[in-house]
Amino acid sequence: MTAILALETSTEACSAALLLEDQDGQNIISRFERAPRAHTKLILPMLEDVLQEASLKLKQIDALAFGRGPGAFTGLRIAAGVAQGLALSVDKPVIPVSTLAALALQAIEHKNKRYNDNSEQHIPEQHIPEQHIIAALDARMGEVYWGHYIDQALQGEERISKPRNMLDKAAQNTLAIGSGWDAYRDELTRDDVLLIENELPSAASIAQLALDLYRQGESVDAAFAQPVYIRDKVAEKSGK
Repeated sequence: MTAILALETSTEACSAALLLEDQDGQNIISRFERAPRAHTKLILPMLEDVLQEASLKLKQIDALAFGRGPGAFTGLRIAAGVAQGLALSVDKPVIPVSTLAALALQAIEHKNKRYNDNSEQHIPEQHIPEQHIIAALDARMGEVYWGHYIDQALQGEERISKPRNMLDKAAQNTLAIGSGWDAYRDELTRDDVLLIENELPSAASIAQLALDLYRQGESVDAAFAQPVYIRDKVAEKSGK
């Protein structure tokens, strides 16, 4: 059995998840709460709860995963610090996972659920068209963190910009997801952009992406697990 313990605190939501995979398939146990400024109080009890529900101890997991950003500075520091501390205590690797990639996965899951709920006809996978997704988080100061995905593949880089710049990458029937769209909904309205409202990155999605990264050998030593601050990366590129 493979067990991935994940946490996500990059936004006002706080969440924890335990993904378990064996020969019979996958199971995810999760906790999720929208609780601004309560992450430090909630995250450790949430992690303890999901482990207890699965009757596992921390030392029995294979890796810890966390939402490495982009997102709120304090929330990213909390997630990285908790993941590092727990991983070091049981000598386990850490898997940093993009919060925008987690949102893109959630968009695909929403699309699949709507299709399954509304369709009685199965469409072969090879006939399903590619899905454009723009995942965005509110970066404050009139800006958004965002990434353009085709299905689960990031196109180019994660970036920060004015909200309207996202529309330049929006193809017909693009799925729009994340607080970056919710915060600037009035100026981003477009008939061919399909908004998934009030969605924030979840530890359950972080865990699913982390499992693939773990299989690919993409985990790191806890000491090297760091959050990603896109503002800092932009400043470095511009020489500021």
